[in-house]
Amino acid sequence: MLRGLPSEVRALVGVAFMVALGFGLVAPALPLFARQFGVDKTLAGAVVSAFALMRLLMAPFVGRLVNRFGERLLLATGIGVVAVSSALAGLAQSYWQLLVLRGAGGVGSIMFSVSAASLLVRVTPDHLRGRAQGVWAGAFLIGMIAGPAVGTVATFSLRAPFFLYAGTLVVAGALGLGSLRHSELAARSSVRAAPTRLATALRNRAYLAALAASFAGDFALVGARASIVPQFVTDRLQLSAGWAYAAFLIVSLVSGALLLPVGRIADTRGRRPVIVVGLLVGAVGFVVLPAVPVATGLVLGAVLLGAAGAADSVAPGAVMGDVVAGRGGTVVAVFQMSGDLGAVLGPVVAGWIADGAGYGVSFAVCAVVCALPVLVVAAAPETLRRKSDDLPQPVASDVT
Repeated sequence: MLRGLPSEVRALVGVAFMVALGFGLVAPALPLFARQFGVDKTLAGAVVSAFALMRLLMAPFVGRLVNRFGERLLLATGIGVVAVSSALAGLAQSYWQLLVLRGAGGVGSIMFSVSAASLLVRVTPDHLRGRAQGVWAGAFLIGMIAGPAVGTVATFSLRAPFFLYAGTLVVAGALGLGSLRHSELAARSSVRAAPTRLATALRNRAYLAALAASFAGDFALVGARASIVPQFVTDRLQLSAGWAYAAFLIVSLVSGALLLPVGRIADTRGRRPVIVVGLLVGAVGFVVLPAVPVATGLVLGAVLLGAAGAADSVAPGAVMGDVVAGRGGTVVAVFQMSGDLGAVLGPVVAGWIADGAGYGVSFAVCAVVCALPVLVVAAAPETLRRKSDDLPQPVASDVT
């Protein structure tokens, strides 16, 4: 699975797994812990949103810091911030302390993710970038699946997951620093390699297509799906909550099984067809869910959304890496922001539409959100540079 990839990618995969393991461990316990302070469901949800909101707000500043100080320093600092804030959150004595500490965790999270994503695209050759993105996303997915299983400690104490999360982050930080310490590729500071300017990237149609695909994927395939599908299962299909868990498991298993094959296709056939097919499959999945309002439709829809999620996890990030050519902290940060914005808006917009017009209309809007970027992606140039190409020659995505 990791054969042929740079050793730095292997290190980042290990870091990603440990970070996702901790996040998956603490996520289910977080709103329940907040409710123990006597707040309502809205304020309990705000604790979850605070993390994503601070990621979104801090991303532009973090991109500049990566350009100035380099990925390794910001990666370690970000993991440290999340670890400390998580441990302190486990000791919180009031709701507002918990809210502030989770917001601080979001700041550290975006420092880690932008640094890791920048380093991943910088150390990976063009012809392996799709595969590297697939392995990276797969590590996160496996960690997120394993986290809730480890999180059964929450049955004994809702504070315990926060301390375990801090522990997994300490392991992740030690793994990252130890593995990357002697790496010549990782040591090439972004200060010495001129970063791609954001203004240049925003004139690039391929980069704009990647932003649109990332926003659509996180809006519909991540945010809206996580919020609306469980309620649809119990309210509309009249099935037990266990079916919602089963649907999520199917999505995860299908995505996990397809990440590497999709990554190889993106590296051999091109990024653009993978994005187009993935978005269209996701749109069909959202159409199937309300059109076949039985358990069979739920399973089929989950399979389609899982396949779409695999494509969205691999190809847009590969395009972004092609565009920055390994030199773009701020450009990477804005790419992350597009996804975070979708993840913040998706659950709220989909829920608001479902309340006012029903699940069918809400799923239809999600399908439209998936389908619209296809027009932008189809008009964008292909960014993949083949292994046999003359490397000194500029790629299409570098022409503005």
